Amino acid sequence: MMYAVEIENLNLYIDGRHILKNISMNVSYNTIHVIMGPSGSGKTTLLRTINRLIDLVPNARITGRIAVLGRDVLSSDPYILRRDIGMVFQIPNPFPHMTIYENVAISARLNGIARSRRELDEVVRWALEKAMLWEEVRDRLNKYPHELSGGQKQRLCLARALAMKPKLLLLDEPTANIDPINARRLEDAIVSLKDEVTIIMVTHSPHQAARVADSVTLIYDGYIIEQGPAQVVFLHPSNEYTAKFLRGEI
Repeated sequence: MMYAVEIENLNLYIDGRHILKNISMNVSYNTIHVIMGPSGSGKTTLLRTINRLIDLVPNARITGRIAVLGRDVLSSDPYILRRDIGMVFQIPNPFPHMTIYENVAISARLNGIARSRRELDEVVRWALEKAMLWEEVRDRLNKYPHELSGGQKQRLCLARALAMKPKLLLLDEPTANIDPINARRLEDAIVSLKDEVTIIMVTHSPHQAARVADSVTLIYDGYIIEQGPAQVVFLHPSNEYTAKFLRGEI
């Protein structure tokens, strides 16, 4: 079976410290795979390894294999690789000197998705609708992101990532710094997207993982503790550590 993401025996060392330890993980196409675990367990580092942002970290060394969409990640040009991989970070980071419209349109332009104004208009509207933000900003597309709430800024970042029409979307605790109402809107948007894009999402919240995940991986101290279909892991965890994490005891 072909997977959107295949990871085999991945090890990551930074300054000689062993950060990710023998990670193996497969993610099926058009599913939401949630990586969960406590802070400092290696979740975000794993995401950054998948799209080669780890290259920006001095003295990082990787062994093992990562394939995304059938392409070997470690031997690929990272700039070409990232044309197919969108990412939304934990802290909303819209471009402050671009309008709401321009924040979304720039991804479509840079990735060659749209060039004419009509094409850009269509992509911008589509991405904002998918991020469940269109109705809130349709009358102020020429305003700047500082006028938006934190949750709206994060949904704008999601729209910006979607406008590049990625095949894989990486979400690094996208609701960690926004209010509960916007967090649920963002979750709803994420769930609605999986027919169009494969999603890997990092969270430290078992409750959030239960709401959105098709499959899950639990990481602790750089090791995979448990993984499998979400229903199986949540209802019948095979590891006592997993059970404690799901009960909020860790």
